[in-house]
Amino acid sequence: MRQKIRVAVLVSGGGTNLQAIIEASRAERIDADVVVVGADHPDAVGLRRAARHGIDTFVIDYPRILKSAKLAASAAMLPEDFDLQEILSKQHLLQSGTQPEKTKTFFQARAMAESHLLAALAPFKVDLLVLAGFMRVLTPYFIDRFGSNWQRPRIMNIHPALLPAFPGTDGYGDTYRYGCKVGGCTVHFVDYGEDSGAIIAQRAFAIEETDDLAAIRQKGLALEWQIYPECIQLFAQGRLKIVKLTHQDRGGDPRQRLIVKIVSPA
Repeated sequence: MRQKIRVAVLVSGGGTNLQAIIEASRAERIDADVVVVGADHPDAVGLRRAARHGIDTFVIDYPRILKSAKLAASAAMLPEDFDLQEILSKQHLLQSGTQPEKTKTFFQARAMAESHLLAALAPFKVDLLVLAGFMRVLTPYFIDRFGSNWQRPRIMNIHPALLPAFPGTDGYGDTYRYGCKVGGCTVHFVDYGEDSGAIIAQRAFAIEETDDLAAIRQKGLALEWQIYPECIQLFAQGRLKIVKLTHQDRGGDPRQRLIVKIVSPA
């Protein structure tokens, strides 16, 4: 019997990628079991999808937590291991010009929510965390505590654009509004920035003159449902190798970036 990894999936909406992953797992096309599904609010349709398949679920009520954090932020409400300066030294989510108080509130509030997220995931002994339309950024506070080994990242995301173009919340919309002739989707590991982690795989589709935004989204989703389970299987097989690539930026200064190499099966 093939050994299977334990996967947790986080959703915010309908969970169509979750459904594709569950179906691939149940059909044994991937060596992975979805052991728990979490959401950032109780009305996420993906929770009902999981329940229909007998999968455990949980909710971390981000709107309530973030609101309470902004109204009554205090050291007593923060996780004991929260270190703002450490987080600021790593994060690439907010621009350097952001007001210090706004930056502080942003990371304090999210650490409060992420501490609950970590506690909810802990009993399930997850090998891989999959973001499937989870509309919340994860900060260094969460990433470091879930698993910070750069050689084996354990948080995977799918993005509706061909990164590094069009990061953010509306990749297909940005692709359409920019007048691109090719669209696509990207699966990548999560790092300290927004949609900036090492790219695992990408799929592209042609955009026809008659395509509207709805058509572009449907083309993209069809590819997402294929590519995400495939990337999970590569992870399960231990075929995703992280390497450091040294290059020069436009100013000629040396830079390092993590990239993914897909290796042959052992």
